[in-house]
Amino acid sequence: MNNQLLRTSAFVVAAIAMVATAAWIQPVAYEEQIFSDQGEIFFPNFRDVMAVKAIEVVDYEEAEATARPLKVEFGRNRWVLTSHNDYPAEAKDRLAKTASSLLDLKREIVVSDRVEDQAKFGVIDPLDTRNPSLAGRGKRVTLRDAQGAVLADLILGSTLKDRQGYRYVRTPGAKRTYAAKTDADPSARFEDWVESDLLRVSPADIEKMTLTSYSIDEQFGRLMNLQRTVMVKDKENWNAQARSMAAALSSLRVIGARPKPPSLAQQLRTKQLSMTLDNVMSLRQRGFFITPDGRLMAKYGELVVETSKGLVYQLRFGEVVGDTSSTGKPSANRYLFVTVGSRSPETEAQASALHNKFADWYYVISAADFEKLRPNLPQSASQ
Repeated sequence: MNNQLLRTSAFVVAAIAMVATAAWIQPVAYEEQIFSDQGEIFFPNFRDVMAVKAIEVVDYEEAEATARPLKVEFGRNRWVLTSHNDYPAEAKDRLAKTASSLLDLKREIVVSDRVEDQAKFGVIDPLDTRNPSLAGRGKRVTLRDAQGAVLADLILGSTLKDRQGYRYVRTPGAKRTYAAKTDADPSARFEDWVESDLLRVSPADIEKMTLTSYSIDEQFGRLMNLQRTVMVKDKENWNAQARSMAAALSSLRVIGARPKPPSLAQQLRTKQLSMTLDNVMSLRQRGFFITPDGRLMAKYGELVVETSKGLVYQLRFGEVVGDTSSTGKPSANRYLFVTVGSRSPETEAQASALHNKFADWYYVISAADFEKLRPNLPQSASQ
């Protein structure tokens, strides 16, 4: 009996020792697994910023529950927004900054291995259609080389409140979330990747502005209810409102663009518009019209800007853009049609270059800029 009791006691002690050993070893092993890649570089094969020939940024609009992608690529010796009808991009500096911020990026702090934590850290993939969560989605940035191979691919999440310059990050398809020190925050907004100064005109250069509004008799091509306001620098009518308009012209930015039909663009370059079906439909959809005698009219009027350098800009204001703005919300943004002429032989070449540049696109301007350029002004006789 005593021997049996001793044997039973020995088994109990051994079992307790084994359980204690397991309880001690397993957390350590799990902890070692969790921190196995801490401090390593995310993309060790990405060594040259100049190798980047494409960048894709995907942001997420919670209110609309939609991902907003933007893609810029280099081809034929220029950068274009392939996600926006190959619109010319001013991408070199912005792309270089983004690429540099991902070069040698380290997995500095392991934060979590749990999929359930990804929303909390803002690192859900904005392209993940299987995850039902609308909140907690991050911004995904992908860099590729000239052959399309991925150089870097990362989801940028929320910033850390207690560590300046750090934010939560995750690689697509992986469970683990890290904290990394990075200033990477690429934009998915069209206007941040294009030329910021559309007209290339300064307030000091503007000598005269003529704002014209009218209604259009489309059947007979006649203008009705014609009203015109003329503002001339250093004259009485060059008031605070005129100065505000001049300032708006000098800082005018496009927030979107739609390509014109190639035939229309070519006709604009040769300044010989014809009323083909394609041209008429394309223009009318955006609030512009061709009269039988070849004049181009706009539903919301025109602004003619004359500069001291001899350039003459004609801005025609079209319909409200029918889709959504760059913020993902229904917009009151407007189509803008720009042509350029010259009053001086010295600027004919410059005017022609600008005119040809503008010929390809219907521009989209913000509702705020439209209001600045088309204010309610007292009417005066033409000068």
